[in-house]
Amino acid sequence: MSSKPLALAFPLKGSQLIEASAGTGKTFTISALYLRLVLGHGGDESGFGRELLPPQILVVTFTDAATKELRERIRIRLAEAARFFRDEIKQPDALIAELREHYLPEQWPACANRLDIAAQWMDEAAVSTIHSWCQRMLREHAFDSGSLFTQTLETDHSDLLGEVLRDYWRLFCYPMHDDALNWVRNNWGGPAALMPRVRALFGSERPTDEHREPAELINACLQERRAALVALKAPWPQWAAELRDICLQAVAAKAVDGRKMQARYFEPWFEKISAWAADETLEQLDIGTGFTRLTPDGMAEAWKGDPPHHPGIDAMVGLKAALDALPIPDAAVLQHAAGWVGKRFEDEKRRRAEMGFDDMLIRLNAALQADGGERLASVIREQFPVALIDEFQDTDPVQYSIFDSIYRIEENHLDSGLFLIGDPKQAIYAFRGADIYTYLRARQSTTGRHHTLGTNFRSSHAMVEAVNHVFQRAEKGRGAFLFRGPDGENPVPFQPVLSQGRKEQLQVDGQTLPAMTLWHLPTDQPISNVVYRQQLAAACATQIVELLNAGQQGHAGFLQEDGSVNGVLPSAIAILVRDGKEAQAVRGELAARGVRSVYLSDKDSVFAAQEAHDLLAWLKACAEPDVERPLRAALACVTLNLSLPELERLNQDELAWESRVMQFRGYRTIWRTQGVLPMLRRLLHDFKLPQTLMARSDGERVLTNLLHLSELLQQAASELDGEQALIRHLAEHLALSGQAGEEQILRLESDEQLVKVVTIHKSKGLEYDLVFLPFICSAKPVDGSRLPLHYHDENGKSQVSLRPTAALIAQADDERLAEDLRLFYVALTRAKHACWLGIADLKRGNSSSSVLHLSALGYLLGAGASLGESAGLARWLLDLQEGCPAIHYTHVPEAQDSVFHPPRNEATLLPPLLPKRKAAESWWIASYSALRIGDSMSAASLEAPESPQAQKLFDDERLDPDAPREVAASGGDIHRFPRGPNPGTFLHGLLEWAGEEGFNVTSEAIEKAVGARCNRRNWEGWIVTLSGWLSHLLQTALPLHNDQVTLSGLQQYQVEMEFWFASHKVDVLALDKLVCQYTHNGVSRVAAEPVLLNGMFKGFIDLTFEHDGRYYVADYKSNWLGPDDSAYTHAAMELSILEHRYDLQYVLYLLALHRQLKARLPGYDYDRHVGGALYLFLRGSQAASQGAYFTRPPRELIEGLDLLFQGQSIPPKAEPAWEQGVLL
Repeated sequence: MSSKPLALAFPLKGSQLIEASAGTGKTFTISALYLRLVLGHGGDESGFGRELLPPQILVVTFTDAATKELRERIRIRLAEAARFFRDEIKQPDALIAELREHYLPEQWPACANRLDIAAQWMDEAAVSTIHSWCQRMLREHAFDSGSLFTQTLETDHSDLLGEVLRDYWRLFCYPMHDDALNWVRNNWGGPAALMPRVRALFGSERPTDEHREPAELINACLQERRAALVALKAPWPQWAAELRDICLQAVAAKAVDGRKMQARYFEPWFEKISAWAADETLEQLDIGTGFTRLTPDGMAEAWKGDPPHHPGIDAMVGLKAALDALPIPDAAVLQHAAGWVGKRFEDEKRRRAEMGFDDMLIRLNAALQADGGERLASVIREQFPVALIDEFQDTDPVQYSIFDSIYRIEENHLDSGLFLIGDPKQAIYAFRGADIYTYLRARQSTTGRHHTLGTNFRSSHAMVEAVNHVFQRAEKGRGAFLFRGPDGENPVPFQPVLSQGRKEQLQVDGQTLPAMTLWHLPTDQPISNVVYRQQLAAACATQIVELLNAGQQGHAGFLQEDGSVNGVLPSAIAILVRDGKEAQAVRGELAARGVRSVYLSDKDSVFAAQEAHDLLAWLKACAEPDVERPLRAALACVTLNLSLPELERLNQDELAWESRVMQFRGYRTIWRTQGVLPMLRRLLHDFKLPQTLMARSDGERVLTNLLHLSELLQQAASELDGEQALIRHLAEHLALSGQAGEEQILRLESDEQLVKVVTIHKSKGLEYDLVFLPFICSAKPVDGSRLPLHYHDENGKSQVSLRPTAALIAQADDERLAEDLRLFYVALTRAKHACWLGIADLKRGNSSSSVLHLSALGYLLGAGASLGESAGLARWLLDLQEGCPAIHYTHVPEAQDSVFHPPRNEATLLPPLLPKRKAAESWWIASYSALRIGDSMSAASLEAPESPQAQKLFDDERLDPDAPREVAASGGDIHRFPRGPNPGTFLHGLLEWAGEEGFNVTSEAIEKAVGARCNRRNWEGWIVTLSGWLSHLLQTALPLHNDQVTLSGLQQYQVEMEFWFASHKVDVLALDKLVCQYTHNGVSRVAAEPVLLNGMFKGFIDLTFEHDGRYYVADYKSNWLGPDDSAYTHAAMELSILEHRYDLQYVLYLLALHRQLKARLPGYDYDRHVGGALYLFLRGSQAASQGAYFTRPPRELIEGLDLLFQGQSIPPKAEPAWEQGVLL
């Protein structure tokens, strides 16, 4: 054998297989081969014959994550090699140094250039998953493959499949009647229940020459079943009577063992048999132990002398089996459904020009097998002369067929290269369709061209030694992985690997820890999985806390070469489990001891989390905030975590409930205007969820899920119409939460220091310093209860059975055990330094016998033999430890309540950075409130109000801080009604309601509306007064420009009209000066705020109406001018307007109206179409003035303001000119 490392000696042509055990540097080798292909290294002996560039080298791996990592690793390796060839850096690794020695120094610059070009070209490199590569081939070679130029990749076809299944149901099940219909209803239920059963049969090649429809099949089978049952029952009425007599006589004659044969036992048996034989409809017969006692062997055991002979006794042996074997239509009908649905499903996808992931492979393979397949294969071979297939043990028959068609594996053509890299010992993805038997076929096709990577670079010497020892012991018999055939040939051998070792060493209290610790849970009897989980989870958590506490104190850690010790941190620890139940058990124990953990699984859908259900409740409440039930459900959900007193308060306090309704109405508005994601983020912050959750141990997980779900919903909302559609979409996903699309898999909540709880499947390819396998003995034997049963025939071809025999079940379980052994190998080889195994004698279900030998570890310990008694397990474990110092046997540590206190993050927030220069432009949204000034308003915010209610609160008069605050319980007139912003808003609300109802409302409707609103605020005494006041106001004639109008008589109007217009650097003082000049005869008034309006100007006009062709704005004012009607004179109202600077308000409202009419009204003219502004002082409606103040500013003012807001200057007023003594 050459002393060169495999990566340099490997022949770069033909079909070659590299078997790389765990941790032996597979990725490193792939990148080295890539380097050699780019450089054209190897000469005639082991080279490809020419230099290649990234687009010509196909590298296929099995996941997107692996693709990204591999591409990056190759890019870095190429770039480093280029720099080393230029002598810019020291050697990155020994292999590249050795590679450079194969070239003369004068060739180095050319090599460096080539490597550089390749590194820059890596973005276009053909490094991809098998699926994306197939999709690319179908697209690029559309003519040769006979596929469409544009096809949509659909990641989840469950909706379409559901549709096809419903078609099947309508077509075949709707017309059924009688027996067939009953059978379908009892066995299938509906299309949704049928889906998983049909899906499991897809892709299984089962030739069927059955042309009958399901109804015929079922009826024929049920008739056959009845006939068989009648034939079975026929002799039994007579036999039961005869056997009963035989038994009674034997008991009377004491010819039987009295303990084993008593009338109280056998009398019920014969009664049941007689009843069963007499009733045609009865199918099942349950006589318990009678099935064994009434057989020849059972009778012989109970009889003292020669047992009697009777045909019934002989028939009883096979009776139960015969009943179980009665013909049933399940298999045939399900096969029909799978065949029809599969074909229709395929047709539908083609019709829609859609492909699922599997379709890409199937269609490319079909194109390669078709008539023009050889031409397509040669085109692809020309495009990619060399292909490296990573993780080849996870291949399946279709993938293998594709590469075999292109590169002709067995023929070993030297003008192309196909390098298959994998490890059959890590083939653990059968549930995803990976097929180790396909790998074995490839292994056979490359006989004589096998290469192995024999040195482990991941683990310490002791760890490698322990794993070698465990599997080498079991290589006898059928081999450690159950593949040695009767002829002694073993295609999946365990070959011990060498180890490079680690530079650091794991030490606890100065002692090196054993690499593999066998924790034995000693018991007298086999224990159940539940007990096993509880005990081992607690022990495992205790040990982890001990290690972490010792790590904090510096007693446990990794001793570096320089003598320093890095303490054990939570992120150094991984706990490997098989499923969510095991993860839950151990995470619960860790949490109880203060250790935070994260669970990583391939299958966990974010829709399966509690938060998804709570989010659905929130969406329902936000969509319909006025419906009580969904809102209560949302507020009571677990994630919001409102306290019980707070929830009870919502039942008692009407105002508290009302405020929640308003809050959720706000969310609905955000949802409709901005989208579901902004709405959910607002909700999270309003309920202070981020702060509350971060205080909880699982808070980070919950918050991550909520944000993840919000993103998914925002994405979905872009394709859905309306709130209810989104709610339905989420509800459907919750119902299907078991099937996780890639974007739905739980995200890692944090990169913080967390213990990782990982499924063994997910851990493949990863490495951890310390690994705990607390539940490694658990197994799920195949017992035939889950159908269809998957197994492989003698040719290694995958088959499914819907009616498995005992032999098939045994074979399927044997394959399950083989996969469990591979899973065990993956689990053990994740550890760099140490692993702990939790071992106990287990039972399954109600049986008390040991099933330890059915688990991978049990098989390795006992070479397949079952454990006689639980105490013998210690012997097995001591035998395993013998001869290997790296393995240590001990009892499971006592579970303790010790707690881990993680170090607190002491980092403090730095002061925020402030910009050195101001933003180029101060752009903001202003409103009338930004212009007002005076002591009462100086505290007002300059921000524009969000709603009419907010504007009212600002517009209404402020109360003198010293004014009395009592609310009169009842009032004789409107003047005594409470003062201030809130009562003012209340009065506005009544007028707004009246406007929405059409102003012309009946006194009954007024009383009802006023009553409801007053009751809510405990103002019952004001109902009569306010109802009378509102009725009067609506009928009062209000003065306009040479005219009068009543609110109830209005036809064309708009309530709370919102307006926005642009403002370009408007100086408010200039604006104020203009308004003072043209209104109220120029009298002096409080100056406006000296601000610059730049951005948008907005506001809400209480009422805009049209009367006799003119348009008016009206504003309601609840200001209190005096104790009775006489206070509401024209002069008093004008004084109030000037005091509060309402003149600015009505002028700007008229400007908004002017702009709107100018844009929308043909032939608009200010003088002809604008009526003016009407101010209604609500408390003075019964005064002589009707509390109404009307004004109409001149055209020059409004047009001047229009120019001002456009950023233009107002033309100066022309001075009077004198000419010849005449004023022109």
